[in-house]
Amino acid sequence: MIVDPQVQFEENVLDMIEQSPIGAVPHTPTYADALTRLYAKQQVYHDADHKDGHVTARSLAKLPHFQAENLAAFAAGEIKDTELESNDSIFTRYVESLSLDYRKRAETFHLKVAGKPVHHRTKQGDQPAIHDPVHSLFLVPGTGPNRGLPGNYLHGSVLELSLDPAAWSLHLHDSDDGNAVFDTSSLAECMAKLEEVFESAPFHLNELEALGFKIV
Repeated sequence: MIVDPQVQFEENVLDMIEQSPIGAVPHTPTYADALTRLYAKQQVYHDADHKDGHVTARSLAKLPHFQAENLAAFAAGEIKDTELESNDSIFTRYVESLSLDYRKRAETFHLKVAGKPVHHRTKQGDQPAIHDPVHSLFLVPGTGPNRGLPGNYLHGSVLELSLDPAAWSLHLHDSDDGNAVFDTSSLAECMAKLEEVFESAPFHLNELEALGFKIV
């Protein structure tokens, strides 16, 4: 069997990145060319945890994703939205999955990632409480125009946009302003798309266009 020398070298580069504690390779034209090809193939991404480091897609593929543990039960109508695992709890599970070196920096994103707009829920006289739209956090390995969160994660939400007519949306973000959106009128379709996202991870946000997302 004949092995393409270029492919073999790229495999060596992937191994080198994974064996390096900072995802580094030598700064030579040969390695730079190999990295350019690997980035184009979406086999390597910029490492969120090391300024000049890289991380391989195959290593990110081994990472867990995070969502409300009872999200499927909610989608099936088995529990109320108020019983969904909280965003704070989901975020805490994500942070605890990281090595100790990255947890403190991850916590700086707590409000941005797990925060939720405050909605008026109190009664006015005999009027019922105003419905608080669903806003359920999930995190998945990947990156975007900007680097991901510590551990190389993208964060997103299952969002209820409207009750009448029904409207749901998936939003995915990197650590800054990278954003991908999928809108639908069906919670079932929203959940199916979320499962497709999980099955496709890791990825760059721009790759989600192939799954019907809008990059905004």
